[in-house]
Amino acid sequence: MKNSNEIAPATGKLGVLLVGLGAVSTTFIAGVHAVRRGLAAPIGSLTQMGTIRLGKRTDGRSPLIKDFISLAALDDMVFGAWDIFEDNCYEAARTAGVIELDLLSQMKDELSSIKPWPAVFDRRYVKRLDGPNVKKGASKRELADQVRTDIQQFKTANGVDRMVMVWCGSTEVFMTEGEAHASLEAFERALDESDEAVPSSMVYAYAALKEGIPFANAAPNLTVDTPAMLELAGQTRSSLCGKDLKTGQTLMKTIIAPGLKARLLGIAGWYSTNILGNRDGEVLDDPESFKTKEESKKSVLDYILQPDLYPSLYDQLCHVVRINYYPPRGDNKEGWDNIDLVGWLGYPMQLKVNFLCRDSVLAAPIVLDVALFLDLAQRAGMSGIQEWLSFYFKSPMHAAALYPEHDLFIQLMKLKNTLRYLKGEELITHLGLEYYD
Repeated sequence: MKNSNEIAPATGKLGVLLVGLGAVSTTFIAGVHAVRRGLAAPIGSLTQMGTIRLGKRTDGRSPLIKDFISLAALDDMVFGAWDIFEDNCYEAARTAGVIELDLLSQMKDELSSIKPWPAVFDRRYVKRLDGPNVKKGASKRELADQVRTDIQQFKTANGVDRMVMVWCGSTEVFMTEGEAHASLEAFERALDESDEAVPSSMVYAYAALKEGIPFANAAPNLTVDTPAMLELAGQTRSSLCGKDLKTGQTLMKTIIAPGLKARLLGIAGWYSTNILGNRDGEVLDDPESFKTKEESKKSVLDYILQPDLYPSLYDQLCHVVRINYYPPRGDNKEGWDNIDLVGWLGYPMQLKVNFLCRDSVLAAPIVLDVALFLDLAQRAGMSGIQEWLSFYFKSPMHAAALYPEHDLFIQLMKLKNTLRYLKGEELITHLGLEYYD
């Protein structure tokens, strides 16, 4: 299978537009500046540290991904953001408390220059937050136009050649697809009427796609997972991916569950609970926002374990997910998992996982990779859903006729084979028989 797409070069500046200047965004921006200056390593970033095997194992060809395919350089990235609070990036990073002050202070001037634009925000969708830095308009269409103006002015002021937008804002209340999302015409009518079916995240996504800018959804919100947004992305030839970054506990599930299933070990129950004290934890303390997150987190095991194919092993699985807001922990999340296993002859076993992690430290390199890979997809003419980026998401977007692939290792194979395809390299099947002919 040969790629027929030409990949435009990654020349000039790449503008990265972030919705929300909280812990994830500030950790990402500060991290990129730290790596640029040689103050830290980009640990956790596939685009910066990952390699890709080309050809046979005996060929010895495994270049860095960033040397193999044309990606924007970190030095060429420029940042803009919206937030409901007026704090600049340095102030917001200090409030988030993720990065140590000694490191943060070395980048104070660069971070202080990044000041957020007023945000599109409505407490009906995120009930536990409020702030003064908010746009006002006669309709949601007008708010979308204001976001487009921000984008256009940012592009001119910074001499930016290309842009991507990443939603790093809070989890909105649970929503399902309705009439307002059925077509672009219906959605634009809903914008004009300020329909409640259009949350803030959709206003941003619409503005980005109208500008022909790729959009990534880092939260479990509905946002771009609708026929209306897919229609708009098709019209403007824009790339999409999401949703909900795969960071702590769900990352562990997508590592552990495929291994248990591969060995055909039964699972009677999987109990997961988290304590989290940052802004994300505060938002998820609202039952309606938690419902959105719960749906994202719980779907993973259903698709990995395939109970319809293995009913005797997984059909009776009891899967429970809890998130508890606990302010003393801040961004230091702790995830506990208890897994009740069933082995040979029905004998019970247990597996316990206690993951003490930094939520934003795990998310920041994902934001970097997603931004760079989305820009690559756009330059390669790959519009619409980028399923090959499902590696990074809890609820990966996919074509309507497909089930989502959640197995982390299959997702990584899909990602790397897509890169090989784009460069005209042979896809790796891991068959191995060619070594023994």
